[in-house]
Amino acid sequence: MTDAGAPPNPDSAGPAGNAPYRVLARKYRPSSFDDLIGQEAVVRTVSNAFETGRIPQAWILTGVRGVGKTTTARILARALNYEMPDGSIQGPTIHMPTLGVHCQAIMESRHMDVLEMDAASHTGVDDVRQINDSVRYAPASARYKVYIIDEVHMLSTAAFNAFLKTLEEPPEHAKFVFATTEIRKVPVTVLSRCQRFDLRRVEADVLMKHLANIAAKESVEIEPEALGIIARAAEGSVRDSLSLLDQAIAHAAGQVKADAVRQMLGLADRTRVIDLFDSLVRGDIAAAFKEFRDQYDVGADPIVVLSDLAEFVNFVTRVKIVPATADNVAYGETERVRARDFASKISMRVLSRMWQMLLKGITEVQAATRPAAAAEMVLVRIAYVADLPTPDEAIRMLEQNGGGSPVVNGGGAARGSAPAAPVASAAPVASATPVRMPTSSPSAFGGAARPQMAAPAPDPQGAAPQLRITSFAQLVALAGQKRDLMTKGALEGDMRLVRFEEGRLEVALEPNASKTMISELAKKFELWTGRRWTVIVSNEQGQPTLRSVNQAAKQEHARTAEADPRVQEVLSRFPGAKVVEVRRLAPEAPESNINADYGSDDPPDGSDGDDL
Repeated sequence: MTDAGAPPNPDSAGPAGNAPYRVLARKYRPSSFDDLIGQEAVVRTVSNAFETGRIPQAWILTGVRGVGKTTTARILARALNYEMPDGSIQGPTIHMPTLGVHCQAIMESRHMDVLEMDAASHTGVDDVRQINDSVRYAPASARYKVYIIDEVHMLSTAAFNAFLKTLEEPPEHAKFVFATTEIRKVPVTVLSRCQRFDLRRVEADVLMKHLANIAAKESVEIEPEALGIIARAAEGSVRDSLSLLDQAIAHAAGQVKADAVRQMLGLADRTRVIDLFDSLVRGDIAAAFKEFRDQYDVGADPIVVLSDLAEFVNFVTRVKIVPATADNVAYGETERVRARDFASKISMRVLSRMWQMLLKGITEVQAATRPAAAAEMVLVRIAYVADLPTPDEAIRMLEQNGGGSPVVNGGGAARGSAPAAPVASAAPVASATPVRMPTSSPSAFGGAARPQMAAPAPDPQGAAPQLRITSFAQLVALAGQKRDLMTKGALEGDMRLVRFEEGRLEVALEPNASKTMISELAKKFELWTGRRWTVIVSNEQGQPTLRSVNQAAKQEHARTAEADPRVQEVLSRFPGAKVVEVRRLAPEAPESNINADYGSDDPPDGSDGDDL
């Protein structure tokens, strides 16, 4: 007997044999449950069902192309009818160490009791009626009559309806196995009569091991990196991976190398893709342009370059979230090492922004009449926004620089020239950095003055610096700087200030305030400022909450704005319109400076003042 994992093939003699060559996807098609890879859940469920005798009358197998639906259906038919010549096997079993009486014919689709039908070409009621008529007769030689219907979702509605009665109450000797890639197109009346199995995509590292074993059997030398490229390109499909391996062997005509596989698939060199990624995150557009043009000149498709770039962005993001992802051997050593390095330096917002721009850019390049030029413009956009701060970080930078321009990446990259500082420098400002705010300038709503946060005084003994907080408003601003929105919201809306001293806060709580927040506040303040804090709940009334003060100021500004004749004219022209919020978009220049220094009503920045 021959091993079930390797049924005899007429072409196993190789080129010297008389039989024609069979592709690897057919030559190494699994013939038992032990040969199935990546479908452990299906094998375990079927195994338990067979051992306990709970075998359903119908299965439906679903999954993407090439994961083994039809192959699994044939293995099920073989297991149902497994029989040895000596009669030692009396019932269905998943343990098939050797070929049985019916195995070879079933796996080659020529057994008279195992009928396969392609629903894509047999969609009508007449085809189903033939099955209904023949299912009543007992099998000729096997234990069960097995009907395998591939792409079952292609059956017409009338055909499905004709199937329902037979599928619900089939004879004891009949079993049905359906396979489909479009499970949603199968009526629920059919699904409810079947036991469903979802065949999952096979992981890239599992595919690599499978391909390596087949390459060894075929006496083909292949680089591990080439196996990884093929496994990733197959996207979880075993059949696609074997077809690509077949093509790679023919393309290489010898040792299969990674460069040859990339050339065959039209992929860019992964190292060059990583270099392009590095240029973009540094904001070096000139280097990015040169790298892209070099790849384009050697035949790389602009869409493929951007797609590979997006794939690497996704890989770096996954490594940042789950560092163990970088241990996946399906990726090359260079990819894994550099992905770890990038993940430790680049913030999540930068990676997310690059991903979104690449997705939109790929669509633009696909529709462009000049794909290379469109791809270059996508790279320009990515490089220019790579180190830009988020809006809240930009406001904080403005405040730190006394109202001047925000400093990004230590002064910004010289676009198109020298490399810029790492993107990691655009991360949120460290907590030890002082935030200076004007003490006397009114807020945008004309309310209380903005708090001033004093710089931390260095400790001569070398201890950690302490941050001085001299007002309750500074404390609220510190919570905002730390991005602790829950604490900031509680300080603004749930607490009324009674007394404030440095290191001591006494507040009255609103009725809906959380009582457990008090103990947490002292710990957070101590962590943020480097000094011990005491937070006390008082029975006194205290001052109004900051939120109520701000809301009152907004309402007052809205009433003032509505009284303005120009606003009233706008409201009269748009019935139903109302003033929702009043905001000042830019500081107003002092009148004395305008009259004295410029002799006109224009502000000193050269604008026309329309942005106020």
